Amino acid sequence: MAQWDVAVIGGGPGGYVAAIRAAQLGLKVAVFEKERVGGLCLNWGCIPSKALLKNADVVNAVREGATWGLIGAEGVEFDYGAAVDRSRQVVDRIVGGVEGLLRDNGVEVISGTARLAGTRSVEVGGTEHRASHIVIATGASSRVIPGFEPDGETVITSREALARRSAPARAVIIGAGPVGVEFAHLWASYGTEVTLIEMLETLLPMEDEDVGRLLRRSFEARGIACMTGTKVTRVERTGAGAVVHTQQGETAGAVEAEVVLVAVGFVPHTEGLGLEAAGVRTTRGFVDVDGKMETSVPGIYAVGDVTGKLMLAHVASHQGVLAAEAIAGLPRPEPDYVQMPRATFCQPQVGSVGYTEAAAKAAGYAVRTGRFPLTALGKAVAAGHTEGFVKVVVDEPTGQVIGIHMVGYDINDLLGEATMVAFLEATTAEVGFAVHAHPTLPEALKEAALAADGEAIHIAKRRATPREGAARA
Repeated sequence: MAQWDVAVIGGGPGGYVAAIRAAQLGLKVAVFEKERVGGLCLNWGCIPSKALLKNADVVNAVREGATWGLIGAEGVEFDYGAAVDRSRQVVDRIVGGVEGLLRDNGVEVISGTARLAGTRSVEVGGTEHRASHIVIATGASSRVIPGFEPDGETVITSREALARRSAPARAVIIGAGPVGVEFAHLWASYGTEVTLIEMLETLLPMEDEDVGRLLRRSFEARGIACMTGTKVTRVERTGAGAVVHTQQGETAGAVEAEVVLVAVGFVPHTEGLGLEAAGVRTTRGFVDVDGKMETSVPGIYAVGDVTGKLMLAHVASHQGVLAAEAIAGLPRPEPDYVQMPRATFCQPQVGSVGYTEAAAKAAGYAVRTGRFPLTALGKAVAAGHTEGFVKVVVDEPTGQVIGIHMVGYDINDLLGEATMVAFLEATTAEVGFAVHAHPTLPEALKEAALAADGEAIHIAKRRATPREGAARA
């Protein structure tokens, strides 16, 4: 029977990072993975989708070639299959790199489906492995709506969508979260007639409402139909694809499509893991953890999407580090999930960290905001992409920036600075006083912070209307 200091079930962004960090700390580690390491993100999520989205950027740039003095671009053809091939090459390269990192750190990767065989043992393929500590990092997969079960051809999830070698002629996307809007942008870039259906009132409903509204205007200007506040009542499969039946208030409707992409969230991979027998507590299928990522059973930890905290790869990786360091006895502050960065990679891109304006008010903050439009940013004008803005949400008494929300072309390049602003609990005075290189995108964050204090340099100061002036008097 093999004996390990740490047994990690699942080799995704949470699991492999936990394994490497534990090995760095001198522990003997094994990772149990039924497929390739990298999990959903590296193999069938973050990485291949971002590779395809880069191809979409190139396609759109060529299509707008006359703007850049590119003569004769009108007749260029675009090979979607070649884009998919490139995305798989990117996956192979990155996953191969992770496999190398695990080897370099002395982590043993054991192939197979693992389950808990107790509170200190893991069973895979009939072999039991004893471990002083266990980390559950089994991830999640696309949620399936009863009645809308995917068939892999007409009704699909993001995994099948990433494997398609052609963009559909007409597509309905159910769900306008990050996955939904990214595929809407991707397919529309290749000429697909896209209808995006969202039950809530804005696109990207977990983001600031101002961001969702601008993204909708941008999408509709490109011909992407956006149906918000709309429920899908049923999907009727036909010989040519499907008819998606909808209900918006009292109005019923129907949309025809070649392909229906269901993008309504994720469910945890906990079934068959042996959690209940081991005494590991769950809530709605997600594993309960404390601030050290430890479950209800001492010595068993969980990280990543299976915890349901914030289902993002970089959050999983951070949790993986916290779990490994907790096992090694290193003290670390508990994670603040509000102040984790969030990124969506359609164009215009959406990035955020911290409270939305509505969430800050709901949490009891006295709020003021500052906003800077990219139309006033030299870098954006020079680059030819002026759609969007940066908005800061500020705690009025202290001036601390408690939320940053951005929408614009390649705007997620600002998330590094935004994350540091949140982590260091910076104020608008500090962000506004810091010198930013010109011309760069980060100047927009500086100006938004200044705008919150009424001191923005590069936008006109809004004058009060006579009615507003009388009210103030």
